[in-house]
Amino acid sequence: MDLDAYVAEHSAEWRRLDELARRRRVSAAEADELVALYQRAATHLSAVRSRSPDPALVAHLSRLVLAARNAITGAPAFSWRTVGRFFTETFPLAVYRAWPWWSAVATVFSLVTFGIMAYVVANPEVADLFMDDATITKMVQSEFVGYYSEFQAQNSTLRVWTNNAVLTAECLAGGVLLVPVLIVLFNNALNIGLTGGVMITYGRGDVFFGLIMPHGLLELTAVFVGAGVGLRIGWAWIVPGPLRTRGRALVAAAREGMLVALGLVVVLLVSGVLEGFLTPSELPMLVKDAIGAVVWLGFLAYVVILGRAAELRGVSTDLPEELSEAAVPVA
Repeated sequence: MDLDAYVAEHSAEWRRLDELARRRRVSAAEADELVALYQRAATHLSAVRSRSPDPALVAHLSRLVLAARNAITGAPAFSWRTVGRFFTETFPLAVYRAWPWWSAVATVFSLVTFGIMAYVVANPEVADLFMDDATITKMVQSEFVGYYSEFQAQNSTLRVWTNNAVLTAECLAGGVLLVPVLIVLFNNALNIGLTGGVMITYGRGDVFFGLIMPHGLLELTAVFVGAGVGLRIGWAWIVPGPLRTRGRALVAAAREGMLVALGLVVVLLVSGVLEGFLTPSELPMLVKDAIGAVVWLGFLAYVVILGRAAELRGVSTDLPEELSEAAVPVA
């Protein structure tokens, strides 16, 4: 296919379709024209995809066809039922399906972190390679504890929520190329292991674990889920499986990844609230740790129970039929 010639031949029709799709009201004749042009543009989209899949042109025609379809059928209205279905079915299902990936990430991350921690405890001089004596003294005596009460609770919650969302997004997006997410995870394991090792060496291990557990269990699990799903997306284009092209396998995995990303925004907000309000509170350490553990176990139960139930019912995490490519008619 000569793409330039094809665009030149049909660009006038596409401009007319775009014009009609943007109008709030059309006459009967214009409505008929809109339907006809919509069907032609859908055919053009199919032809371009199969013969000369130029990304920019495919994106332009996809947007145009979707806008025209919404103009003909009406854009889907907001529904709380859809929101409810997301949190009770599609999000827990997407996380549940990816559990081998994020549980493997959690296991390896924990082994590396505790391995670094134990090595620093056994070899205290290792910490000197990363921090000077003044920094270590300040961290052990005041900085680690003071970090959690440095800002007002609501400000700390927003700050932590934003930072953790960025970290999780890096893990999820970096998983497509596999190596970047491993680097991000190792850097965080090194930071936690080094800090924990220093705190334990100076007899402050109870403070370290006591302050990190109330929010850290849920926070790290969200990061593990993001990293695991990201690696699953990356693996989809390496091993797409039978009867699927690499492109289709990648798209299917990425769609589930987007569902997980949206759900993790709420999970990370909860962990941010725990870190902003619970961790620096005056409650006894054991009480704070118990609350954090209950919230964490509640999230795991939520994923396993609702995700498994959705799996058994055959719930799909794919796009609704009216939004999928297969719904585009061809003339």
